[in-house]
Amino acid sequence: MASRGIPQDTGALMSAVLEGILYGFSVLMFIGTIWALAYKKRMQNVSRPITVVAILLLVVSTVHMVVTIIRVEDGLVKYRDTYPGGPAAYFADLTQQTYVIKHALYILQTLLADGVLTYRCYVVWQSVRVIILPTLLWCSVAVTGIHAVYSVSQASSNPLDVFAPDLTKWITAFFASTITTNLLTSGLLAYRIWMIERNVYKARATIGPMMPIVRMLVDAAVLYSVVLFSLLICFVCSNNGESVLTDLVVPIISITFYMVLIRIAINRKNHDHLSTISALHRGTTEGREQENLQQYPMKPLQVHISQFTQDDSTSAYRVGNEDRQPSRYKA
Repeated sequence: MASRGIPQDTGALMSAVLEGILYGFSVLMFIGTIWALAYKKRMQNVSRPITVVAILLLVVSTVHMVVTIIRVEDGLVKYRDTYPGGPAAYFADLTQQTYVIKHALYILQTLLADGVLTYRCYVVWQSVRVIILPTLLWCSVAVTGIHAVYSVSQASSNPLDVFAPDLTKWITAFFASTITTNLLTSGLLAYRIWMIERNVYKARATIGPMMPIVRMLVDAAVLYSVVLFSLLICFVCSNNGESVLTDLVVPIISITFYMVLIRIAINRKNHDHLSTISALHRGTTEGREQENLQQYPMKPLQVHISQFTQDDSTSAYRVGNEDRQPSRYKA
């Protein structure tokens, strides 16, 4: 199948430059994520699973960036005059070791991101039934992605085109599975948080503290899904732009993951700050009341109660404990 779009060597150079920019931005966001997770916290209070995933995403992005630079250097400098067909033919060869490593890292990065989203759904919903479909989709991503990379790695004697029919069906299934997983898990997370906030704050006119996280989840899902849809369209149309977008997806996955974590950490700190201010306000009010009690101490109050009764039999009036006879007037 004939490919269209930009030349392979131009696309490789463009993807290296754009990926480098996004990679630098992801490193800054990683630093912000670690700061947000560990700021003013003890080591035992830091979420270790989230920290490990954040570090793994950075490591995979870094290795992918290094392999991209090596691939560009090999195609444009090292094998520029020796490879048959020149740089364009070199970058179109899927059997190159750097190509296989790059796409294997991309599969690993996707599995990490989709796995974290599925785990978040389980934590928020606390139900295994909710994550059955996302888990099946995650398995589909793993099977189709690994099979595609394995097929390319085994085609050393017969160079394989990325748009070949045998490979197209697996790559298309991979993109469809990861897009569906991202939209489904992000939608489940946003819906669950929105339902909890609505039940808690429906009697108030203010927005709940978790609503910014819902917006951030939606924004991250939209950003990731738009890139994946563009990648799928380029691949279906046999456009060489898919190679550029594939390299850009790796740092974008890290960026979307970090932006959600930073927002959650900021929201949690703001919530703790408001709780602290409320507690200080309550403590100040109670202190003032205690101070007023000490300044104006209460004294025992003695109460005298008088009792007024009338006895018809004796025609006498009794006030308190004293009997007084009424005066008698003769007619």
